[in-house]
Amino acid sequence: MHSDNCTSVGRKWFSAALCWAALHAATACAASFQVDVVDQNGAPLADAVVYATPLNGKLPASRPAGAVVDQIKRQFVPLVSVVQTGTAITFPNKDNFEHDVYSFSPAKKFELHLYHGVPANPVVFDKPGLVVMGCNIHDSMVAYVLVVDTPWFAKTDSNGHASIDNLPADNYKLTAWHYRLAEGSDMPTQKLPSGERASFKLNVSAP
Repeated sequence: MHSDNCTSVGRKWFSAALCWAALHAATACAASFQVDVVDQNGAPLADAVVYATPLNGKLPASRPAGAVVDQIKRQFVPLVSVVQTGTAITFPNKDNFEHDVYSFSPAKKFELHLYHGVPANPVVFDKPGLVVMGCNIHDSMVAYVLVVDTPWFAKTDSNGHASIDNLPADNYKLTAWHYRLAEGSDMPTQKLPSGERASFKLNVSAP
């Protein structure tokens, strides 16, 4: 009996050790990018999108989480979204009047005809690219969804800073975009190993 107990305890200890080692290895391999984005005058840019694509082209086969773009007081909230290709986005109308949401962008053409509340089905953004949305009833309403193939992305805060976390240690291409990027301008890129700090200066139009 004593021998059996020792064997059982030993197995549990070994299993716990394996779990700890796997967790430690995953944590050790995880990396991040700290990114700062400014405009042509050096002022911090909020709502800039930065995303990382592995240079080896290998992307995880994970299913993207859903997203939400609200309509509040005749505005889309958030103004800018970034999602992975295949993401289903819901468009709740939280105003007490109807909206008609649409996009003519090649990456996703759709229309949600006049409605209150939450549409029965979300819209699946199944192609990479920029999607610009509006409302057929309220011309001042506009929102942007940048659809990217990678799951590693972030949006800058009011200080122009973004953190892309939990990437496998590797070499990446970092890309930056802003909805006021000057027409005809290419999205700037940088090639860096994970864990490095990056900065971008974007030529943007006036708000």
